[in-house]
Amino acid sequence: MITNFQKIVNFRHACKLFDDSKKIPSEILKQILEDTILTPSSFGIEGWKFLVIQNQELKEKLKPHCWNQPQITTCSELVVLLYRKNMKSNDKYVLESLKRRKYFEKSLEKYKEFIDYRDQKDIECWSKAQTYIASAFLMLSAASFEVDSCPIEGYEYQKVYDLLDFDKENYDLSYMIALGYRAKPQQKRDRRSFDELVEFIR
Repeated sequence: MITNFQKIVNFRHACKLFDDSKKIPSEILKQILEDTILTPSSFGIEGWKFLVIQNQELKEKLKPHCWNQPQITTCSELVVLLYRKNMKSNDKYVLESLKRRKYFEKSLEKYKEFIDYRDQKDIECWSKAQTYIASAFLMLSAASFEVDSCPIEGYEYQKVYDLLDFDKENYDLSYMIALGYRAKPQQKRDRRSFDELVEFIR
C-alpha cells in the first residue's frame, strides 16, 4: 500500500538546480514554515530561528561563499537555520519556554540537571543538533506541496556570518535549505538495501 507519506518522501530529493522563473506562492511558503515550527525540540525550548531570504541581491552575494552552488541563486527562498547559543537555565528565552510547561518548577529542575553543568561548546553542539530535526520537518512539509528542497552545509562560515543580519548575541549559523521548483526531472535514487541499514534486536 502506498501512503501519502511514502509519496512525500519519494518526491523529496536534494534538488541541485531550481527553475528560477517559478516562485513559491506566499500562502504555501507560510504553511511550510508553520509546519516547521511544530518540530519537536528537547524540553520544548525551540532553540532556533529561521531566516527566509527572498532578496535576490543578497543571494547573489552569498553564492561565492557557498561554493558557487547554483541552488543559492536559482531557489525561490533560501532558509537559513540558526541555533540558539544561550541555553543555560537562567536565560530569559529558556525560562519563558519552560514556563509554558504544566509543571514549571519540575521542568526547570530537570533542565538544570541536564544542561547547566555542560561547557558552552557542548551546549552549542546540542542546540545546533536540534535544527536538524527542524530541517526534516521543513523539507517534508515542502515536499507535501510538491516544493523541492536542498540542504546546504557547504559554505564559508565567517563570510556568510558577516553577510547576514541577525541577533548574533543569541544565535549562530547552523546551515541552509534552498526551496523552489526543480528545473529538471529527479534522478533515479541510489540507496543501500533495507537489510544493510536496519537491524532488529529481539
